[in-house]
Amino acid sequence: MSAPDDSDLSPTSPTEESDLLLSPSADPEPRPGLDGYPVHWYDADRTESYTRIEPFQEKQDTSIEFFYSPITLTVLGVAMAILAYVATTQDVLEEGRDKRRVGAYAAIAGFLLFSMIQFRDGPFIRPHPAFWLVVLGINLLYELALVFLLFQDLGSARKMMTFIDPNLGKPLPEKNYAENCEFTLENVWNAVDIFCLAHALGWFGKALILRDYWFCWILSIAFELAEYSLQHQLPNFGECWWDHWVLDVLICNWLGTYLGMKTCQYFEVKHYEWRGMRQIRGFRSKTKRVLTQFSPHDFTAFNWEGTVDFKHYFTVVLLLAVFLAAELNPFYLKSLLWMEPDHPIVIARLAGIFLCGLPAVRELYQYINDPRKAKRMGQHVWLLLATIGTELLAIIKWSKGQYPEPTPTFVKSAWAVGGLLLVAYPSLRFGVPSMRKYVRRQKRKNETKSR
Repeated sequence: MSAPDDSDLSPTSPTEESDLLLSPSADPEPRPGLDGYPVHWYDADRTESYTRIEPFQEKQDTSIEFFYSPITLTVLGVAMAILAYVATTQDVLEEGRDKRRVGAYAAIAGFLLFSMIQFRDGPFIRPHPAFWLVVLGINLLYELALVFLLFQDLGSARKMMTFIDPNLGKPLPEKNYAENCEFTLENVWNAVDIFCLAHALGWFGKALILRDYWFCWILSIAFELAEYSLQHQLPNFGECWWDHWVLDVLICNWLGTYLGMKTCQYFEVKHYEWRGMRQIRGFRSKTKRVLTQFSPHDFTAFNWEGTVDFKHYFTVVLLLAVFLAAELNPFYLKSLLWMEPDHPIVIARLAGIFLCGLPAVRELYQYINDPRKAKRMGQHVWLLLATIGTELLAIIKWSKGQYPEPTPTFVKSAWAVGGLLLVAYPSLRFGVPSMRKYVRRQKRKNETKSR
């Protein structure tokens, strides 16, 4: 053993001694979630700075390193060059409407470019993290537009929609689909239209988002019940019984859900190629690798477990309510803002919610089931919840005086019974056992004290 250094044996100065007495000893921070102990949301390590938070998936796909190399300064230089060319070209910036449109497009493009470069990575890395960051930026732009419209009255909002499409701003007749409800082959065939394909495609997308048969079935039935209860406000919700349960639920919705779940199963067992582009030989093999860039890098099967505990039950009910609102909101928005069902704005909104829902539900599932890895609720799910909520607020505000027919009594009773069941089940399933455990613990404590 080496002899101690003379500097270690030197006496401490009075100033240093006073500092040591005044400063409390720094105890090491506990590390939650180790040695089999459960991890809760409040156990998350929040000591890291905001910029060091790790994304859900690996940051890079090592099979094509050049595709994930940071080129932020290069992108900035190219963007400024394009902006300078457009801004100084007089034939593009003509006085009038074209000038305003180009300016608006340039502002949107600049915002999306910043989103792509500077936003935090999400759960997906295919086809590229930048794609999902642009999706997040589009969602934020839509949310900001909704917040602006929320402070306008309905007349002003309708007038503003004409700035996007001059053909808007005209009242539209509502169509009722329950005129001839005789269950015949001719009537069923006449009810088949382009919206049947839209139903199937929509449920194909929902299956890719939710990845659970039971969840899709519950949501499908709940939406049809919502149409029954809201047809006094929106006449196009009025459909024949066979249109609701045979054409929609059993055929279109089931077909879309089945194909969507089969696609999920394919991605779960899909063979992934981890070699780099340089190690892959042959043009055909390289082309196949490029095409796989547009498929998921990995795929997580969802098991929502809504009856395990109250947290999972609340998450499932909240997700069901958000999906129902996301399904019903476009019907009210197109009715209030006078837009046809096949208008590009309506279609773009549906496609945007689908793209935003893919990473959002993935983040929510990660946040609920793996709190050690997801230190906070993801940005996609947070923004999507805000978007759906803002849409709902705008609908509630603009609906005043637009739907004078009162809600039928049986509809109010049905919703009251449904709400009562949603509260009664967790109370009996989770509340009563928790109370019994609490009473037993208190009883044991009292017996211990009495000894």
